[in-house]
Amino acid sequence: MARYLAKIAVMGAQVVGRAFARALRQEMSAAQAAAQNRQTNESSGPKVNVNSSDLDLKLGISLEEAYRILNVNSKLDPEEIQRQYDHLFSVNEKSKGGSFYLQSKVYRAKERIDEEIKRNTKT
Repeated sequence: MARYLAKIAVMGAQVVGRAFARALRQEMSAAQAAAQNRQTNESSGPKVNVNSSDLDLKLGISLEEAYRILNVNSKLDPEEIQRQYDHLFSVNEKSKGGSFYLQSKVYRAKERIDEEIKRNTKT
């Protein structure tokens, strides 16, 4: 009886180990594909003023990433940005089953674009 239980435990561990290894391989390939997509999309993304890198460091998010998060183009239309922000922020509310992390990313993206708009209106 103990021998059968040991065989079952070993077989179960093998199944779990194979599943874990397969999931790890899939995650690695997905990460590599995402990195390649990111490299190809950087050249086709909106152009950013070089002086905005200090804002990138200060706010922890680049302008390109903020555009992608809010799904807006680089013409900095405040109405479009606000509309996208309101929609994405409300969709990701915790009470509606959303994600606080995604909601905070949306907030930081809007904050970064607002800072860029302020900087552009000063000059």
